[in-house]
Order: sequence, then structure tokens, then C-alpha cells
Amino acid sequence: MQAVAVISEETVKRFLTYSELIPIISSAFGQFSRGQDGGVVQPVRMMVPVQKHNGMCYVMPCLYDGYFSTKIVTFFKDNVDLPSHNAYISLFDGTNGAMRALIAGETITAKRTAAMSAVATKFLARSNSKILAILGTGTQARSHFLCLTSIFSFEEVRIWGRTFSKAEALAKELSCKPCESAEEAVRGADIIVTATSSSTPVLKYEWVKPGAHVNGVGACRSTWQELDPELMRNATVYADSMEAIVKESGDVILSKVKNLYYIEKSQDGPIVIFELL
Repeated sequence: MQAVAVISEETVKRFLTYSELIPIISSAFGQFSRGQDGGVVQPVRMMVPVQKHNGMCYVMPCLYDGYFSTKIVTFFKDNVDLPSHNAYISLFDGTNGAMRALIAGETITAKRTAAMSAVATKFLARSNSKILAILGTGTQARSHFLCLTSIFSFEEVRIWGRTFSKAEALAKELSCKPCESAEEAVRGADIIVTATSSSTPVLKYEWVKPGAHVNGVGACRSTWQELDPELMRNATVYADSMEAIVKESGDVILSKVKNLYYIEKSQDGPIVIFELL
């Protein structure tokens, strides 16, 4: 039996860079959008709620390019001394089913999501974007800052969180501007990232300027909602997976938006939203 490689979080952090990951994600988007012709088999992920502890577990299988993988991610939003997200990825040979590797998944999850936003932002946002606003202070807020600032030269980056002290701490770490309200953070922003786990909208339509690009990251359950329904209905909305987004994204489901696009299609609109899971 062939030995199974165990790849630690430290190893992933050392070798997984945004400069290499973003082109890979861009290529994967194109392959996935072509369905069976793209050679990607990726069913909608399965979610197991852990209601007693306000958590959930996601199971995400995929077959692509001769490999079969399954990522298992747990999300416990109330964790204090542990990360809210924990993940591992099992990798199998797609030709014979033999297990090849067990890979720590926290860094991959954080960077993969940010890289997806980066690809969408690169294709859909205005090239002269100068102000970035991030709503949220957790792992995805940090990863989106690091990823987006690697491909854009922003003149100002603003951060808001429900707890201002957390926004201050993250802003100090990243040399950004902390904001006391979400409105203050997003007024006049060219690119906006919502990376919260809110069940009610944190981003209002009237705060978003025409031409802005929004990456909606946090509404990964059908009952969670980050974006004002009026904002959703007055924007051009793109999605990473049509099948998954209409079943899982609270922003899409609760706003009853019907017209969704893949990012390879260009649909000009006054405001552009990219919803991802």
C-alpha cells in the first residue's frame, strides 16, 4: 500500500501563494462553467447542522483532472479560543481510488475563497478602483485584504465589524482605517467585501455608489443575509455555482433574484455583485 502524504497547515502556508493560486482559480472557474465539457464533477455540498453548539459541517466532493477530493469544513461561529473554521481535505487518485494525501484545509479554505473573489473582482470591477471596504473582522476579512491588495493598488482600505475594538485591532494589524459603522466604511468605496455571518443585511442599497463591485462572502446558509434585497434586485448578480447558489445563498433566496450570471459573461450594470459559497 502506497504511503499517504500528510500535509500540515504550516506546509500549506509556506507554499500556497496568491500569485500561483489566482490563475488556477481563474482556470477552474472556466472549466466548471462549461459543465461536463469542462471535466469537472462537483455536486452541491452537503451541510450538517450542529444546532446545539451553533455550528455546521460541510462536505464537499469534487472530481477533476484525474483526482477525486473531499473537503470537510466545520464552522462554529461562537468559538472563542479556536478558529471558527476547521477543515481537512482528502485527496484520492481518480483512476483507481487510492488515497494520496490528507491536507490541512484552513489556509486553503481562506485563500481559495479570497482568490475566487479576486478573480471575479479582476474581471468585473472597474480598473481604476481605489477604495476597498471590508465588512467583517474574521479569517475571511484578513484573507480578502491580503489577496485583493496583491492585485490592486488601493489608496485606502476601510474595515468595519460589529465590535469596533475588533475592527480597530485588525485595522492596526493591516494598516487600514477602522470604521465605526458599515455605512462609513462603504460610502464611496469602489470594491466592497461582506465577510460576516449575519442573518440580517449589513450592506444597504443606498450606501453603495453606482459602479461599485461587491463580493458577497458570508451568506452561506439559506437563512443568512448580508446584502439588502433592494441592492440585490438593482444589481447585476454573478455566481460561482448556479446550482448551489439558488439552494444555499440567503442573499439570493431571500431577495428572490432570478437573473444570475457566470463571471465569464459580461452583463454591464450600475452595481455588480459576486455571490460565492
